[in-house]
Amino acid sequence: MSMDVTAWNAMYNAMHATSDRRPFSVATLRRIGGFARPHRSALIWFLVVGIATAGTAVATPLLAGRVVDAITRGGPARVIVLLAVLIAVIAVAESALALLGRWLSARIGEGLIYDLRTAVFDHVQRMPVAFFTRTRTGALVSRLNNDVIGAQRAFSGTLSGVVTNLVTLTLTLVVMLGISWQITLLSLALLPLFVIPARRMGARLAAQSREAANHNAVMTTQMTERFSAPGATLVKLFGQPSAESAEFATRASRVRDIGVRTAMLQSIFTNSLTLVSALALALVYGLGGVLAIGGGLEAGQVVALALLLTRLYAPLTALAGARVDVMSALVSFERVFEVLDLKPLIADPPNPKPLPAGGLAVQFDDVRFSYPSADKVSLASLEEVATLDTRGGEEVLHGISFTAQPGSMVALVGSSGAGKSTIAQLTARLYDVDSGAVRIGGVDVRDLTAESIRRAVGMVTQDGHLFHDSIGGNLRLAAPDATDDQLWAALRRARLEQLVASLPDGLGTVVGERGYRLSGGERQRLTIARLLLAQSRVVILDEATASLDSTSERAVQEALAEALAGRTSLVIAHRLSTVRAADLILVLEEGRIVERGTHAELLAASGRYSELYRTQFAGDDALAERAGDSRRAGDDECCLQTA
Repeated sequence: MSMDVTAWNAMYNAMHATSDRRPFSVATLRRIGGFARPHRSALIWFLVVGIATAGTAVATPLLAGRVVDAITRGGPARVIVLLAVLIAVIAVAESALALLGRWLSARIGEGLIYDLRTAVFDHVQRMPVAFFTRTRTGALVSRLNNDVIGAQRAFSGTLSGVVTNLVTLTLTLVVMLGISWQITLLSLALLPLFVIPARRMGARLAAQSREAANHNAVMTTQMTERFSAPGATLVKLFGQPSAESAEFATRASRVRDIGVRTAMLQSIFTNSLTLVSALALALVYGLGGVLAIGGGLEAGQVVALALLLTRLYAPLTALAGARVDVMSALVSFERVFEVLDLKPLIADPPNPKPLPAGGLAVQFDDVRFSYPSADKVSLASLEEVATLDTRGGEEVLHGISFTAQPGSMVALVGSSGAGKSTIAQLTARLYDVDSGAVRIGGVDVRDLTAESIRRAVGMVTQDGHLFHDSIGGNLRLAAPDATDDQLWAALRRARLEQLVASLPDGLGTVVGERGYRLSGGERQRLTIARLLLAQSRVVILDEATASLDSTSERAVQEALAEALAGRTSLVIAHRLSTVRAADLILVLEEGRIVERGTHAELLAASGRYSELYRTQFAGDDALAERAGDSRRAGDDECCLQTA
């Protein structure tokens, strides 16, 4: 390793130095060993290659010194040629070992990244919905990227570096002390001049780098939020583009200034360390030359010492920062394990029960429920707050009991926040009840696997979420093996076939982030088509027609009536006109069922449902009357202008 490379390594270690003095966690090391176990054979070979590389690093300077001695003695030429050939063989071997080491390093590192990423990804998918409502997506993605890569360095970089550098340092010191202990000790005396500037300059570089990273993070957040479809719309409607641009430009200019200053500090730093290394070499040549003239050393030994010096400073400098590298790797592992240690609130039972064939009833039996507090479902670091919000645990459903018979429609109505969507989420087991039971087909949902619930229960939510994928890709989430003909049939029943057929790419048309290339009604009808494709035996519609105009709503209601025939359905709706035909209407207020019955029965009872119905349609009549007044006023104005 050259002195320039050593200088850069020293600078890197110094820039990443930290005052963190946390002790090694035995539990963390044990878990790291668990992830390393599948790669143990590659790790062993990796260490063997590192040791062999260290041996070649020391052998080359010694052979170079022998060549010089042979030259100064006048031969023989055969020995010089033989030594030169041996140096060439060692050089080839060193290159081969370097390639082999890199291959092993890549295999171990990429394999570890794969293991960690898949473990975290699979674990996060099992987390409850409450986890995602609290966690910042960027912080979670960072665990899958930055922290996983940081943990990977422990195997592909730090581990091999420590072993290789220890072997190289030991061999180099032994050989140098054997040649001249005086020159070796004097060379070591110059080491503080090599490390201290690295630490001091590195601290300044670290501060500059952290500030630049903070500015870059803020700019990234600003771009991510403002460049999404809803964010861009919000800025155009209510934001101040000039102020946004000024804020971005201010941070960008600060990053630019830091970049210039960092470049100069790096240059000063590297030149300073190169100067120190040159002084060390001058010491070796000066003192070694004097000893060689006096007969204390051979000329070849002086050359060998000079070459070995470069092999001495590199591992010493690297080992000086080894603790920083190890602690950084441990921190990365701990941040990954922190996510893996967050237990999902919902898990498949050890002995799941099957669902019966045919139609399925949905039963709520004295269900009480409160949303979990943050400490049960989240991490402060993922929410990017100092401490988690301890609020929560207030009961939102109080003794809910009802039964939706197979093939029947049960409507849930009431004020916002009454608990309607909570009932829908408990039916799909997005949460577990605190007491009581939710049963599907007579089986408690806690005795069912998540897969069996997904096959049995289908839901259309109010926002109609779509992925940044093609129309066909979004539909096949419900039925991965569906044919194109089946997709077109579902689109036809959702009254969306003509629109998709008119698009240039048809089913291959990409809908954009969250489906924003489609209108709200089109997006909702596409999610209904996805539901129809799933052919679920229990269907939940959570304001499924809220984004549709009257014509589209009528068409989709006809399609849903056809699709829901023979299926149990829970329908949440604010527009009471959409639930008149329900077999049972439940009126919820403040987490309790205050009324139940058919549309006619509830109107006759003159209770809360009747009040909601009169208020809603009285409002519609008032709107219609105002619209009629506006049209009449417009007609009068037109007539006056004509006159």
